[in-house]
Amino acid sequence: MTTTRHTETTTPIATTTAPVSTMTCREAMREAIGAAIAGDDRVVVMGEDVGRYGGCFAVTAGLLDRFGERRVRDTPLSESGFVGAGVGAAIGGLRPIVEIMTVNFSLLALDQIMNTAATFRHMSGGQIGVPLVIRTTTGGGRQLAAQHSHSLDGWFAHIPGIKVVTPSTADDFRWMLGRALDDPDPVLIFEHGALYGIAGPVSPDDPGIPNDRALVRRTGDDLTIVTYGGTLVPTLDAAERLADRGIDVEVVDLRSLRPLDDATIVSSVAKTHRVVIVDEGWRSGGISAEISSRIVEQAFFELDAPPVRVCTAEVPLPYPSHLEQAALPNVDRIIAAAVEVIESDDLP
Repeated sequence: MTTTRHTETTTPIATTTAPVSTMTCREAMREAIGAAIAGDDRVVVMGEDVGRYGGCFAVTAGLLDRFGERRVRDTPLSESGFVGAGVGAAIGGLRPIVEIMTVNFSLLALDQIMNTAATFRHMSGGQIGVPLVIRTTTGGGRQLAAQHSHSLDGWFAHIPGIKVVTPSTADDFRWMLGRALDDPDPVLIFEHGALYGIAGPVSPDDPGIPNDRALVRRTGDDLTIVTYGGTLVPTLDAAERLADRGIDVEVVDLRSLRPLDDATIVSSVAKTHRVVIVDEGWRSGGISAEISSRIVEQAFFELDAPPVRVCTAEVPLPYPSHLEQAALPNVDRIIAAAVEVIESDDLP
């Protein structure tokens, strides 16, 4: 088989024609994985139930029949074992896509991710990279209880040596994977489970927007709301409802938590002078705190009010639906935070 590779463009904004297809985020990621396997004989998929079962969330359904057991490999239920195998395969010349069923279980492989994959290039003096992609499902809202529902994305964004990306649209689900596979170092893709069934337009070709570029999903002049992943949908809904109140909201989708696109965040805040940060992770020590700190460090004199954060309640995520929904960021809480910032008298 002839090996082909994706060629990443540095075009900052998509310039392709209008999208010609619509698919769910699940279908978009499945197509991305299939295209990667078909286009590069180094790409293999591995994880629990990714083959015969088709993946716990059906993302890899049908890939075993298309590509066979050498390319789509079911593994034992041992995250440390199969993530470690992925690290070794990447060092050995393959381009593994390792699926960890839910982000909570990634903690069982934290040693392999943080102490091995993230450090190899540094500890080898730049001689050895680990071109590994790890996909995992994150987020709550689906009544899967505390051991299957948390958003630990910000935890991994703390680790040097890896990249952390968070697709929030079908187009990003389709095209972020190929760019991640081109990276010479580990990339973690956090896919919010609530997005899998949501459909959206998908570009016919890679629009060439780098994975580490934040995007303004909605323009506005009165307030910036910074968010990512699964909280983009309620944030956009809140922005539309705030428009009915005469509040013009700009929505920034981070798309990447490591690295953060400070320039896009600060540019938006300098335009609107007020900011709300929406993050499904916990407030204490979370990525929302990092973003807030960077805004204050880089754009303090642009602010007309202190940053406000909307995060998940500081509890293990409950199983009962009404308690789970009360704990998570939602449209009403985002609207309340936005109104608080707009009406703030804390600064002259």
